[in-house]
Amino acid sequence: MDEPKQERAVQTRAAILRAAAEVFDEFGYTGASISKIMERAQVTQGGMYFHFKSKLGLAHAVLAHQQDFVHFPPQGVPGLQLLIDLNFFLARELQTNVLFRASVRLAVEQGDFGLRDDTAYQEWVDQFHDLLCAARERGELLPYVDEREFANVLVGAYSGVQVFSNIASGRADLQERLASMWRYLLPGLATPQTIAELRIPRDVQEAAA
Repeated sequence: MDEPKQERAVQTRAAILRAAAEVFDEFGYTGASISKIMERAQVTQGGMYFHFKSKLGLAHAVLAHQQDFVHFPPQGVPGLQLLIDLNFFLARELQTNVLFRASVRLAVEQGDFGLRDDTAYQEWVDQFHDLLCAARERGELLPYVDEREFANVLVGAYSGVQVFSNIASGRADLQERLASMWRYLLPGLATPQTIAELRIPRDVQEAAA
């Protein structure tokens, strides 16, 4: 295959993946259809099935690349502040990034297509764990805190907060809910000196600044 054809194939696949994300985000897995995705991507049936054999295959692709859809520009020293900033950055991504948003929705609704896979959640547990280990090295955590255990708690809490926010306001109030979550979590996690130095962003734009 020559270079122009390869380029077109890559562009077509990207267009299909984005269209699938938009349709999954709008209708969920059950309400989505290959015909809706083809129409949104403006591809033929042949073009669709060359890259993806089924709606299930598309859902797997969107779900499997969740972290690839997010590009967090880390600023500052790894530790609790960076963990908080990452949480608020993800809130903005949920509001503005359809690929990430669709992947999160599919992770929540995966039972609708017979999947029970916590890989996407565990990838975030690993990222949060790394930042908590850095916080431990900086003396920011209370002595009894288990970094891996709290990383699991935080992923669960964040997932619940964003689902509730989505139902209540279409995630318009997600940053306020996150600020409340962190205000209640920090006293059981961080030393008083660390809490006094931490900044909880007022909104997701501030976290991404």
